[in-house]
Amino acid sequence: MSLTTYQLKMVIALILIMIISCYAVHWVYFKILRIAKDKNIVDNPDARKLQKTPIPVMGGIAVFFGLLVGVLASTALPYHFPEHTSLFPIICAMSLMLYIGAMDDIVGLTARSRLVIEILTILGLIYSSGGCIDTFRGLWGIYQFSWWIGVPLTVVAGVGIINAVNMIDGVNGLSSGLCMVCSAMFGVLFVRSGDMHNAYLAFAMAASLLPFFVHNVFGMRSRMFIGDAGTMVMGIMMTWFVMCILKNDTRLTYYAGAKGVNLIALALAIMSVPVFDTLRVMTMRIMKGINPFRPDKTHLHHVFINIGISHSITSLTEILIASTIVAIWAIADKTRVSYDMQLYIVIIASVVLVWGTYFFLRYHVNHHTNLLHRLTHFSVATHLGRREWWKRLTSILDAPEKDEYLTVDDEAHAEHMTRKYEHQSPYEQSRLKVRTYVMSRAESVIEDIREYSGASKEYVDKILKDAIEDGRIVVVKYDKDGNPEMIAKVEE
Repeated sequence: MSLTTYQLKMVIALILIMIISCYAVHWVYFKILRIAKDKNIVDNPDARKLQKTPIPVMGGIAVFFGLLVGVLASTALPYHFPEHTSLFPIICAMSLMLYIGAMDDIVGLTARSRLVIEILTILGLIYSSGGCIDTFRGLWGIYQFSWWIGVPLTVVAGVGIINAVNMIDGVNGLSSGLCMVCSAMFGVLFVRSGDMHNAYLAFAMAASLLPFFVHNVFGMRSRMFIGDAGTMVMGIMMTWFVMCILKNDTRLTYYAGAKGVNLIALALAIMSVPVFDTLRVMTMRIMKGINPFRPDKTHLHHVFINIGISHSITSLTEILIASTIVAIWAIADKTRVSYDMQLYIVIIASVVLVWGTYFFLRYHVNHHTNLLHRLTHFSVATHLGRREWWKRLTSILDAPEKDEYLTVDDEAHAEHMTRKYEHQSPYEQSRLKVRTYVMSRAESVIEDIREYSGASKEYVDKILKDAIEDGRIVVVKYDKDGNPEMIAKVEE
């Protein structure tokens, strides 16, 4: 089927905007990285975080720069669509979120102050745009309702989305990868409904996240975290997209009416991983009498890391989970499942795939089952950074080698460890390295400890024997000759 002139203009405009946004981030990225390192604006490692060395934390500023350039360029293209003034509220809201997030990254803000600012920003977004979640379109027999209900509902949903996106930012490529995919999905939806100004915004965000994602995943010299500045911008944008889909005068009215598409189920499916993971985490914290905003290591990505799965495969797995839930919704929609049932199917799929995956893995971690033994053996293969093809790809995608100002992350870690152990004997240095390796995962294969912990191999067996005798680690599996094959840390 041939494209009409209008459709061709849309395609060309979207492609040009994505190219411009992507190049803008590529151009500014290393300049911001240099500033972050020069001014020591970094995320320092601690007991809760997974990195081993300080990492620059201004990636969100680079992404926002590309987004703004892309949206601005869309107004100058010959294929201009006269609707861009409607983006003014969300551009202002994202700018405010960027500013607050950057403050949090640099000087730190309390959870209460952030919450108040998020609420005020969403209220400003509602009243400046004139839209909010004010209809269920027949779900449970509920149609349009008063703003006295719609405004609080939108605020609760928006605060939840912003914090959900922020809370999943725990491993390389996860928050940026998920939001890149979510933006693309929302973008396709807006294109199909003719809402081109939001389509521009969605695809500009997806394209802006791509260079950051590449450096975040493959970077050694160029790795930078997106920071709270980035997650808050992504969160308020996802909130905006949900508002635009679920408000009464949405461009998607035809799909919700004539085609029976449950837009609430669709939006929830797209945002399923961050939303359902955060719901579980906050519920568990409240049940334990802990502040729900207090950081911990109980997210879905933490359990993957705990069994030894690499960051990149963890991120890919969660993105695939989200995509699977959207596919399940699409199948339900195509098979003419009822309006209400579409939502129930999304909720069930999300509970099974997001909550179920977490509790399934936690059970095997807690009981040191045979499946966990197999996963521990398999996890070594997920660390692609040890493979030659990954190293060659990293050398292509990473920072220019001529820029001596940037430090390779592995070299920085090695230097940090050298300083940490410089006053220790060789045996003590090896003991601390073995302990660090063992404590980072639920179980460890002894051969992997010898190979990857960085300890001198001549000391490993004695170190492990002493630790077993002292009760600091336990043997969870023996080989066919009766020798220890796998060990686990003793939970404190």
